Amino acid sequence: MSTEMTMTRSRPGEATVARLLATADVQLDGRRPWDLQVHDPGLFARVLAQGSLGFGEAYMDGAWDAADLDGLVARLLAAGLDRRVLGWRDRWDALRARLINLQAGRRAFAVGEQHYDLGNDLYRVMLGNRMVYSCGYWRQAQDLEEAQEAKLDLVCRKLKLEPGQRVLDIGCGWGEALRYAAERYGVHGVGLTVSCEQAAYARERCRGLPIEIRLQDYRDFDEPVDRIFSIGMFEHVGVRNYARYFALAARCLPPEGLMVLHTIGTNRSTTHTDPWIDRYIFPNSMLPSAAQITAALEGHFVLEDWHNFGADYDRTLQAWRDNIEAGWSRLPARYDERFRRMWRFYLASSMALFRVRQAQLWQLVLSPRGVRGGYVAPR
Repeated sequence: MSTEMTMTRSRPGEATVARLLATADVQLDGRRPWDLQVHDPGLFARVLAQGSLGFGEAYMDGAWDAADLDGLVARLLAAGLDRRVLGWRDRWDALRARLINLQAGRRAFAVGEQHYDLGNDLYRVMLGNRMVYSCGYWRQAQDLEEAQEAKLDLVCRKLKLEPGQRVLDIGCGWGEALRYAAERYGVHGVGLTVSCEQAAYARERCRGLPIEIRLQDYRDFDEPVDRIFSIGMFEHVGVRNYARYFALAARCLPPEGLMVLHTIGTNRSTTHTDPWIDRYIFPNSMLPSAAQITAALEGHFVLEDWHNFGADYDRTLQAWRDNIEAGWSRLPARYDERFRRMWRFYLASSMALFRVRQAQLWQLVLSPRGVRGGYVAPR
């Protein structure tokens, strides 16, 4: 038996995977930073059977590496391999999303429990002093701190905040956006989150300010406010709930009110997220398309402005990666090597998605009845 035949039998699926990777200019065990280094030949069968889920889990298990992880994933996405290699989980998730409202009832709190409650220590190291877990605005910023402050101020200026106004933050995270708005613009308000860890941290962070933090689903809020912003939360709402989300927001605002929706968006309409992301990072999430958002807006809001600065998310994610890689040694042992590899793959995959422009970052300014005389958005 030839050596070639022995290798083929010992590494089933290798030739197929190699042909697919070649379309993205990626080699198996090549010398370039983005080439895929194989440590376990079982990788090939896992990828062909399970698609992105098998690929991500194999990385977590140490079955493969790449010196330039985000560069590798960017090449795979640009070549469309995420759509060409689909596992059983992709098909199951699509069917499940058709049959079940994945974001209803207790499912709405699943992402808080699995992701945002991982530990405030982890997020402090990664996000920096402001604890803002969304895209920064790098137009004039030199570092992450400046980019996040610029984003927060941009939201406040788009809302034309004035002292004394009551503001609702749907998905308030660790409370930084409300804190910034209260300190800089003199507003008071309410923040909603489905994360116990976030709620506890935000209450302490906002102590002494006219801010109330609630552990509450947005669907249970029904009170008048002057302004609304929602930063990095809409990705957890789900297309079945978009119309209800906008109806609730419009009902809470006066005719002259304004809302800023800050969300990741995608170029194609879908009903579910990537299987690996769903299992390990953001359960029951999905990225909206422009078509899905505008369809749900109809009858509830006038779209005053649509701002896309998605390329800034790649840079934000790189800053988060630099922070977390420099800070692993300061974190407890529960963030073990498999967790670290999971987190690296999450950040690298997200960078790649924005780098190849398959994902966008949108800020929409909405008004219930239209701004008289027109609305001019700051940049």
